[in-house]
Amino acid sequence: MTAYAIANLVPSARLDDEVLAYMERVQATFAPYGGRFLVHGAPQREVCEGQWPGALVIVAFPSMDAARGWYDSPAYREILPLRTRHIAGDLLLIDGVPEGYEAAATAAHLRAAQAEQEA
Repeated sequence: MTAYAIANLVPSARLDDEVLAYMERVQATFAPYGGRFLVHGAPQREVCEGQWPGALVIVAFPSMDAARGWYDSPAYREILPLRTRHIAGDLLLIDGVPEGYEAAATAAHLRAAQAEQEA
């Protein structure tokens, strides 16, 4: 099942040379783990609800194991401080949904579980 690394990054006013070095090197760290950018701070965005103060980054990996492997890899760990010293943000690794997923089926399961608890 596809897994994702999702980051909401809040860049500082000045783009530091270390951040640019990180950007130049990060994509190569995905290759051994089958990762690829889906979104990288897209300049065109429309906030429909709430606030979104940062830049969104989404990277797809073939599995959660691959995503963890990338995040924990020596190659990524080496360059990570180039970004974190200058850009605040949050990053998470998360599984996607399986092929054929239906939210209504999940809701039905949750309703049944809730009814069971209330009985």
